[in-house]
Amino acid sequence: MKKLYFDYEMKLSFSSPVTDHRFQLRCIPATGPRQQVVDTKVVIEPHVEAETAIDSFDSVVMTGFIPEPHTCFNYRVTGIAFVDNDNTKPEVYKPLYRFDSALTVPGPAIKALTERCKNRLRTEYNSGSPVAVAQVVMDEVYKAFTYTPRSTTVRTTAEEALAQGKGVCQDYAHVMLSVCRHVGLTARYIAGLLGGEGATHAWIEVYHKNRWIGLDPTHNRMVDDNYITIAHGRDYRDCMLDIGIFSGNNVKQEQWVNASVHEQGPHV
Repeated sequence: MKKLYFDYEMKLSFSSPVTDHRFQLRCIPATGPRQQVVDTKVVIEPHVEAETAIDSFDSVVMTGFIPEPHTCFNYRVTGIAFVDNDNTKPEVYKPLYRFDSALTVPGPAIKALTERCKNRLRTEYNSGSPVAVAQVVMDEVYKAFTYTPRSTTVRTTAEEALAQGKGVCQDYAHVMLSVCRHVGLTARYIAGLLGGEGATHAWIEVYHKNRWIGLDPTHNRMVDDNYITIAHGRDYRDCMLDIGIFSGNNVKQEQWVNASVHEQGPHV
């Protein structure tokens, strides 16, 4: 187990004042099967009383409305997460994670990568467990990509990212999800935090012996106690940390994000 202090901040600047701003945030790590979250604090600017609820994926969702003109929108989330991968609690099986989702529908590139994975699984020794199979897929996804910031957007599909052979953690995760689902695994998308990243991170989990086990294709390694889960779903679209609509005239936006995770020492 690790005791991790997290600090996540997002600042959105508008080129001219906006009004009637409605927002939805999934920025608070929730207590779940592999982590316990305490001392959470959320500060939103401009100040607004936000409503908090739990969505169908067990993510914490905050919604709010800012009617008055403003040129910036900021929020900061801090807290402590006790993460313990070795004692992950069981969860009920949900078949929806076996099927294609909006951003993971395979095309020629995904299908070719899936065949490469199947060939390895046929020719190399493998226990055949979901985690062992996923590790083979993860290795192939890792080799198929060059990590390239700003080469994709949040709307880029797995097929589009793989076809160009470059992307960021979200793209690695989407491609791995697509392939995993087409080699018979049940897999879901995770949005979260990882020490040293400076921003949010994405990885996947596969269902194995009634538990979700994390794999990080961006780094080609298993998820350990350094990872804090914020939200999960079928793909990125179920886990968007901040979305909103507003009224304004030819408004341009600039976003700044910073995330830090620090270990607080062994838990006693």
